[in-house]
Amino acid sequence: MCRLQGEPPVMSETATHLSTSGLRAACHRRWLALGLLVLLAPLACATPAPPPAMNPGIAYRVGAPDELLVSILPEPVIERTVIVRPDGQVSIDLIGDVQASGLTTEEIAEEIRVKIGRYKRDASVTVTVTAAESDTISLFGEVRSPGTFPILHDIRVAEAIAQLGGTTHFASRRYIRVIRSDGKKTDVIRVNLTKIQAGDLSTNIQLMSGDIIVVPPTTLAKIGYFLQQVFFPFQPIIQIGGSYGAITSLPGLGGAP
Repeated sequence: MCRLQGEPPVMSETATHLSTSGLRAACHRRWLALGLLVLLAPLACATPAPPPAMNPGIAYRVGAPDELLVSILPEPVIERTVIVRPDGQVSIDLIGDVQASGLTTEEIAEEIRVKIGRYKRDASVTVTVTAAESDTISLFGEVRSPGTFPILHDIRVAEAIAQLGGTTHFASRRYIRVIRSDGKKTDVIRVNLTKIQAGDLSTNIQLMSGDIIVVPPTTLAKIGYFLQQVFFPFQPIIQIGGSYGAITSLPGLGGAP
């Protein structure tokens, strides 16, 4: 094909099509790469959230029905295992009733030492908690071991659920609640167990005495419980979800939306 000098080359339709396709493919690859960068950037920068700080340890205060071991020296040694009664007192040889509830073991030992000083000179008294039953937490809903349990050491919510058997297959792990009351106000704290298991520990709070942990059922599980009550009203609710129903009327405890 002839062309005049200085005339720009004429591209065939096939070459033009190939050139356009190549440009489109290159643009497509660039946009794909950019999209992957946008999606992966948060993952590359994200770091697992740490758990809330633990409250500093404070002296344990005895309460009913804690079990105490009381040892009194010198000879003859008095050693007794006593249970704190509902009135908050314990009975000790020679001196009778001693206040225990609300006091530390050191304060109880000092009170016993002062009272028994009339019978034993230079008495040495040691009081030890052998069974802490007054500091408790309660666990309800879609868990394998619902009920009330003593707190024997500083513990977080995920550890408590795991120690008591874990959740059932019907649990809504993203909408767990911890109900906490100080006698004046009640707080409802959300715990996301799914995120905790993925490494985000920001809701893995430290538990306090009297806390109530509520593990609600999923939406499908609630529908299943409802249908069972409609069609089989005289049969017990499947698994242990019935323990959840008694407290779902509390604010903020509706479970999975």
